[in-house]
Amino acid sequence: MPTALKQMTADEFLLWAEGREGRWELHDGAAVMMAPERVAHNRNKLKAATALQDALGAAGLPCEVFTDGLAIRIDARTTYEPDASIACGPRASPDAIEIDNPVIVVEVLSPSTAAIDHGRKLSGYFSLASVQHYLILDPDRRVVIHHKRGVGDAIETRVLTDGVARLDSPGFEVAVEALFPQA
Repeated sequence: MPTALKQMTADEFLLWAEGREGRWELHDGAAVMMAPERVAHNRNKLKAATALQDALGAAGLPCEVFTDGLAIRIDARTTYEPDASIACGPRASPDAIEIDNPVIVVEVLSPSTAAIDHGRKLSGYFSLASVQHYLILDPDRRVVIHHKRGVGDAIETRVLTDGVARLDSPGFEVAVEALFPQA
């Protein structure tokens, strides 16, 4: 639900949002307050982040999992706050409020965000050269929609209900069932 605030740049927004109550994103210059979160959504975010952390640890990769609360800058007028993200390479500064080079981005669907997650966030995340995978978790159907950067401008999509999601580049896999809390 957009607010009646003035249009902002990503830099202005990040300064404005820091320390503000609630969770906010910047959509094409407009500050958008995110809806209050339900326990089920929070449980799914935690389960997904934990499963990704465990899989990264097993693969021995120099990557770090982040949960929501950190911004990903899409462009000068847009920042999103995914439910989880992974960055590889040098560790992020402890004072950072945004992740500069996410390799994997995760969103857990909720009724109020599904259209945005499948639309503008899909194209926005893949506008970043660093993003290799975008996982959309549908907790109601226990389905992972795995969007992967393909050759050229192509984005390859797989719908996974079981088995593993192979996240080549950075090079690990995670069991689909591990991304969801027990039913």
